[in-house]
Amino acid sequence: MFGLMEGLSYVLNPSHFPFLFIGVAGGIVVGALPGLTGSVGIILLLPFLYYLEPATSLIMLSGMFCGAIYGGSISAILISTPGTPSAAATVLDGYPLSEKGEAGKAIGVATIASTVGGVISTLCMIFISPQLARFALKFGPEEYFALMVFGLTVIASVSGASLVKGLISGFFGLLIASIGIDELTGYARYSFDIPNLMTGFPMLPVLIGLFAISQIFIELANVGKELKRYDQKIKGVLPTWREFKRLITVIIPASFLGTFIGIIPGTGGAIASFMAYNEARRFSKDPDSFGKGNLAGVAAPEAANNGTTGGAMVPLLTLGIPGDVVTAVMLGALLLIGVRPGPLLFQQNPQIIRALFVGFMLAQFLILGLGLASVKVFPRILKVPISILFPVIFALCFLGSFSLNNSIYDMFVALLFGVVGYFMRKYGFAAAPMILGVILGPLAERELGKALIMSHGNWTTLVQSPIALVFYGISVLSVTYSLLRMKRLKRKRG
Repeated sequence: MFGLMEGLSYVLNPSHFPFLFIGVAGGIVVGALPGLTGSVGIILLLPFLYYLEPATSLIMLSGMFCGAIYGGSISAILISTPGTPSAAATVLDGYPLSEKGEAGKAIGVATIASTVGGVISTLCMIFISPQLARFALKFGPEEYFALMVFGLTVIASVSGASLVKGLISGFFGLLIASIGIDELTGYARYSFDIPNLMTGFPMLPVLIGLFAISQIFIELANVGKELKRYDQKIKGVLPTWREFKRLITVIIPASFLGTFIGIIPGTGGAIASFMAYNEARRFSKDPDSFGKGNLAGVAAPEAANNGTTGGAMVPLLTLGIPGDVVTAVMLGALLLIGVRPGPLLFQQNPQIIRALFVGFMLAQFLILGLGLASVKVFPRILKVPISILFPVIFALCFLGSFSLNNSIYDMFVALLFGVVGYFMRKYGFAAAPMILGVILGPLAERELGKALIMSHGNWTTLVQSPIALVFYGISVLSVTYSLLRMKRLKRKRG
């Protein structure tokens, strides 16, 4: 308890709290704008984080993460276009409510449900993470290698519609990660005697190119097309007390469901929101009203997808395994600012963890305050012309790439991977598996090298640890589940 009070004192410090506020407010705006996601928002923040303390950087990233997940509901309700993938289920009842003239109440319910889901998931993160970190302190190189193998199996879950294309993308990421000087042997690999390639491709420009610049190229294809505009006046933001009592019985179970799903790597807010929506409809006394403007159809998915935020941070912080696409980018961001997720983070930098826990909790209440206070401002956000928005983002991408090493080469790397990311998206290759390969590949290689050096080249050491065998088993189950899910989806489409 004393540690959390210390974290509260740190976050509320006038020199730190504004960064949490900026993160949450910026996240809401980024999430509300269709085409921009939480991962893009986090990437746009990275160049500015190098000048901050690690704990301050982390609470700002957390604010962006939580704010963007909530922000996706705004465009889903107002213009039937989810700002983030996790808000896809919110469209089903959010937009019909908007058509009935109840857009304000729909946003109010989404805000309250998001806050409750975020608070519950944060409490679970606070209580679960330290226990899991203590267990992970028993890990050696063999266990960490098995853990990284499990992390790489997440590729199967974030591959999009095609597992084969996802695997190709993941292997391409592993290939990129192998460029440069090998840490263990000191030999240069695939550098072709080019000095800039001796250190490999810098991670920040790669992230900026694959997610932000490629997204700009994709959105440019929509230039000239007629976009949906929202002109309705917003009124009646808060639900009645009777409605709230009915909705809270939906919000709390959906929050726990979202938290549980968030803890499982390779799932994410989209899966959690649709599962929560289906369960709310199944147990409703009036299931036929879903899809026609039922407030529970907004509350359930919003509680669930914001519940995944704290849940997804549990494996990320304790094991270094991202739970979804956004936390994969978050993992890259943490490594770039010098914070290495894992059990030692809890032992060596407890002040950072305390600040994160408190910052994550305060972010939920900032979402509540900003969400309810800004309901009438949201339609104006959606009217920002693309001709203004995307040139600004494009300039920030190049500025961010240059600022890390003051290198024009890094700007060209960002542009190169922006083009690569554009063609990947155009032909159905997901970018997330490639990022997982770039981030987790070197970590797996490092732990494999350590294990073999300590065992004098005995490969059987990799399968002698019971913990490692458990992770290998979970990896097989993860891939099997992904294969069965994709087979089921193909059968439905057929």
